[in-house]
Amino acid sequence: MTTVEIVMAVVMFAIAGLWLFLGIRSFMERGFLLNNAYIYATKEERKTMDKKPYYRQSAVAFCLLSVMFVIIGLSVLFQNDTIMLLVIPFAVAVVLYAVVSSVLHHKRTK
Repeated sequence: MTTVEIVMAVVMFAIAGLWLFLGIRSFMERGFLLNNAYIYATKEERKTMDKKPYYRQSAVAFCLLSVMFVIIGLSVLFQNDTIMLLVIPFAVAVVLYAVVSSVLHHKRTK
């Protein structure tokens, strides 16, 4: 294993740790809400909106992204490209979860 591969694996695991940290903070409903619905809302809308579903949506997405980066790190660490195929279902899950949860939340609020 070369130095570049070791550095890449460490970087991937560090990014996974960052995503996990953000996911845990979002589950705890702490910190800035990293969600487009909140970011693009006006100051008045932010005061009145129920932030709990948006924190949960962000937390689940961050945790899935964390798993993706762990898989990428393991792929680099073990020098096995077939492990990378496991990233695809998680990437699809992140996108599907974000879209479906946004649509369901939008339907509930109307």
